[in-house]
Amino acid sequence: MKWFEHQRIRYTLEHYPIPREVWKTLMREADIFNGLSAVERAHLRELTTLFLHRKDIIGVQGLTVSPEMAVSVAAQACLLILRLGLDYYDGWVEVVIYPGAFRVARDTTVTADAIGLVSHQEQILSGESWSRGPVILSWDDVAADLTATHPGHNVVAHEFAHKLDMLNGSANGMPPLYVGMVREHWTTAFSEAFAHLQQQVAHQHHPGINAYGATAPAEFFAVASEYFFTHPHKLRQQFPAVYAQLVLFYRQDPASRRKPLHC
Repeated sequence: MKWFEHQRIRYTLEHYPIPREVWKTLMREADIFNGLSAVERAHLRELTTLFLHRKDIIGVQGLTVSPEMAVSVAAQACLLILRLGLDYYDGWVEVVIYPGAFRVARDTTVTADAIGLVSHQEQILSGESWSRGPVILSWDDVAADLTATHPGHNVVAHEFAHKLDMLNGSANGMPPLYVGMVREHWTTAFSEAFAHLQQQVAHQHHPGINAYGATAPAEFFAVASEYFFTHPHKLRQQFPAVYAQLVLFYRQDPASRRKPLHC
């Protein structure tokens, strides 16, 4: 079976390569890939090729997904698993892309005094991840993130971090940790940072990172992952213990390969 899988991967890489100019342009123009070595970019290209072959990236509401758009989404998603492997994205097949932010409506039930109250809520989202289902993205936001206009924000990194978080069940801010990682160290680092961010928001202080991370532990992990890959020096400055745990989890150290931005 391992031999067959190896041959399948080799066939895919040989027969479905990403056009060289498309790849070179993306690596040159998208800020999130700054600092990657030639070896890392070559490996990322292979992962991206396999991702595109295994996943369906589809546009909705009249959006046509060009090859360049598909490559840009897939490459950003694969940056998270550069040292982990494509198996981390097993169990689902679709990336759905809307032209812009999309509206979702949900009914939630709140139980109080044995009475179930149903609340109908509508939200405007730039991205969403389903546990065993698709990743949903707004192309307007994906395109804006590629220019690094807002360091610390990347909708692809955010939603695919949720996918990793969901590998051991529902999203709770703790993805499956490796042998050698200490669960208590992760829990302490993230719970203390999450509480600190909540306090900053509650007291209307300028938060160290995006205040959306204070809404839930799962969102804190996703927001921290956005900063880890797009503004690592900021995350390391604000929450060094969280940054250290993410270095262990992602097996990457973006701060060592990217120039510091103004924090």
